[in-house]
Order: sequence, then C-alpha cells, then structure tokens
Amino acid sequence: MVDITDKAKKYASVGYYPGCALEGTGNGYDVSTRAIAKKLGLGLREVSNWNCCGAMEVKNVDPKIQTYLSARVLSQAVNEDRMDVVMAPCNGCYHNLKKAEHDLAHDPKAIEVVEKLSTKAGHKAYKAGEAETIHALDWLKAAVGEEGLRERTKGKLAGLKIANYYGCMYVRPRHIFPEKDQGPDSESTSQPHFMDDLLAAAGAENVSFPLKTACCGGAHTLSDSDTSTKLVLNILQAAEASGAEVIATECPTCHTGLEMHQVRAEKRFGKKTNVKVLYFTQLLGLALGIGPRTLGIHTNISDAMDLIIEKRLT
Repeated sequence: MVDITDKAKKYASVGYYPGCALEGTGNGYDVSTRAIAKKLGLGLREVSNWNCCGAMEVKNVDPKIQTYLSARVLSQAVNEDRMDVVMAPCNGCYHNLKKAEHDLAHDPKAIEVVEKLSTKAGHKAYKAGEAETIHALDWLKAAVGEEGLRERTKGKLAGLKIANYYGCMYVRPRHIFPEKDQGPDSESTSQPHFMDDLLAAAGAENVSFPLKTACCGGAHTLSDSDTSTKLVLNILQAAEASGAEVIATECPTCHTGLEMHQVRAEKRFGKKTNVKVLYFTQLLGLALGIGPRTLGIHTNISDAMDLIIEKRLT
C-alpha cells in the first residue's frame, strides 16, 4: 500500500491534461484549477501538443480509434515530456485515459491498433503502466489533503450548504478504476466522497444528496434535449430538496449541462430552480482567498455572485 506522504510528494508536481472542454465552455474550471495550484504551491505542467481524447463522439464510431487518441496523449506525456503522472480534471478525459490504460493492458486488438497508428503518426506507442492517470480530486486529496486545506482556509466556507455532484463517468465502469474501492483511504465507486472531504475541510456543510452519481444526460443533449433537461431537473430539484444552496461539480460537461438545462427547464417546462452551480475548484479558490474573477466565476452561466457576497466569500 502506498503511503499518503509518498503520494503527496509524487503529486506535488504533475502533468496537466486540460482537454478540449477546459479550453472552451469549461474555461472556469481550467483557470480555477491553475489558480489554486499556484496558491497551494503545486506544480502543473501542461502536456505538450496534446490532442482530443476522443470524447464520446469518436468512441461511438470506433472505440479502438478513441483508445489510440487517448494513448497518444499519454505517449506525449511519457515520451516527449518525461511525465509519470497525468492529471485530467475533466471526467470524460479522465475516463478515456483510464479506459485506454485498461484496454492496453487487456485487449490485444487495442494494442495492435495503437501500435499501428502510432507508427504511422511517427511517435512511440504508449504501453500500459508507463504513466499514472489521476483526477483533480485525487490530486488535491493526496497533494494537500483535508488537514492542509483546513490550515489554509480557516473554515471560510462555513455556512454554505453544498450538494456534491460527481456525475456518472467518474465512477463507471468500475473495472477501469482499479485503485478505487481499496479501503477507507481510497475513493468509492458507489459512494464517492473525495469532493465532499475537500469541501468539508474548507468549512462547507455537505448535504445528503442521493443523485451524486446520476447521469446528467450530457450525451443526449443534441439528439434529445428534453430528456437531458428532465434528467438535469431531477438533479437540481433533488439538490434543493436536500437543502443545498450550491451544486459543486468536477466535470465540465456536467457543469455546462446543469447550467444550460436549468435555464431550459424554466423556459420549456416552467420549472424554476434557484440552486447555484460552481466548480469545486472555484469554491476551494474562494476559501483560499482568491477573487471570483481570477477563478472564472464570471464566465459561469449560473450567477452565484449574490450568494458569494451574502456568504462573505469575497
């Protein structure tokens, strides 16, 4: 078993794979992640010349091509940038890199395709086990931890009621996340708690929220918007029923879906909800004394400034 202090040292400086969404609609997640890294003295070195992980679209056309696209990101990190840990804040990117790792360890056909395409593209083929892929939650949990956040935030989020929403790709399918469900210090796929732990350490009150891993319908937004809106509305209403003032997110697709469909639910179905949506990194940034604009909160669709001012978080 790896000692937590060993992980803290290993994760103090990591490779950073923002992925496509964090350069677009999820920009608030990117800037807040970089801002808290700077504030906490953690190193983030962006993977050079990275490409899309294949997202959902490529996977639906040819899953082996998607595996190659994710494997190329890892190859770039390992063979060009000399990185052994790659941190991906986006659930989709994190999921796809972990899936590529699993495929290259267990599927001979995936290995064949990746080696063939890597040779054609003129770079070394990534081999399973050459790097460790982690999520932003793993990174902060190990590199700083609850005690570290308590010392730095002094309970700044006290009085703020939060529903922590992880989404479905952070924990499913279980077999591509072998490090989870390995005891009390590991993340759980059935009851994830890392985001709860970090925000509680900053003083927040985490409400009991039954839909923390429910699907937001992100994959159906373009093909069946009404279904996506209804799925999001269930999440929003469950959060409000639990007493939450804020839904904390750790996925740009989920975050954007919650914001957009909150607006659409009122216009399309006449269902208004008032719960605000913020990235967990934005909340931790506020707790660390970083200004809302530096954290990209002004780029969110969900306008949380009145609540932020009311709670004296700025």
